[in-house]
Amino acid sequence: MKRAVSISLGSSKRDKAVEVKLLGQSVRIERRGTDGDMEKAARLYQELDGQVDAFGVGGADLGVQVADRWHPQYSVQPMVRYVKRTPLVDGTGLKTTLERRAAAVLEPHLGPAAPRRVLFTAAVDRWGMTLGFHERGYECVFGDLIFALDLPIPLRRLATVKVLAAALMPVIGRLPFAWVYPTGDKQEKWTPKHGRWYAWATVIAGDCHYIKRFRPARLDGKIICTNTTTPEDVAIFRQAGARWLLTTTPVLDGRSFGTNMMEAALIAASGRGRALSPAELSALIDELKFEPTLQRLTDD
Repeated sequence: MKRAVSISLGSSKRDKAVEVKLLGQSVRIERRGTDGDMEKAARLYQELDGQVDAFGVGGADLGVQVADRWHPQYSVQPMVRYVKRTPLVDGTGLKTTLERRAAAVLEPHLGPAAPRRVLFTAAVDRWGMTLGFHERGYECVFGDLIFALDLPIPLRRLATVKVLAAALMPVIGRLPFAWVYPTGDKQEKWTPKHGRWYAWATVIAGDCHYIKRFRPARLDGKIICTNTTTPEDVAIFRQAGARWLLTTTPVLDGRSFGTNMMEAALIAASGRGRALSPAELSALIDELKFEPTLQRLTDD
């Protein structure tokens, strides 16, 4: 049996392991949280290096792909310093391929009267998803400064996001990762903020932890487009009144795993022993008929 392991800076309460069939191979996929402890994560990578078929980097990014430019997340690099033999991915490959298809899956269910408005918690982290909605003519607000840096400055143009990423990521990429993204128990905190933009949007898209952490009490009629959702996350969105939940990876045993986990699983199943190119990932996505999963949460 093939084995893919995602080692995450997130909460260990979200750990899960399932066995799936991919490309005719049995693959065990495992998510292991380290509760924000980067050194514990590094030691787990060291222990399992060469013992598993592929690694995912969870709860953090090795960098972000914005258009054709890669911006490294330097503060995360020490976490993976011991990995020498096992292929290692952070999900960027699926974010630029599979996630780009999310808007197309949603479109038939949106309704002709619904405003084409989407709030992204961060465009730099979900560039493929961002392009998918932008290409379909949605009015977009990019909350990169709002959600990551708590600066009340909405961005409305992709060109502005690219310029700011080029200017700011060399600095932000060197900040301690926990300063810009919740890790460990911080992922479970709810601190309602930025309600104006949640209210404005028809679709709220991006990282699940950002969406949950800052959400208002009610999300009536909203469409949540995200990933890495547990049954508890689904219950939160349902109780808040959200109408649809679109997860960008397939739901397995009640759980949508992160793009890093699913990309690692595809590497393991392929048997190629290396990261896969976007073209290779797209071909596998088509072969497996992977697509984002749409769930109806309420009937309102």
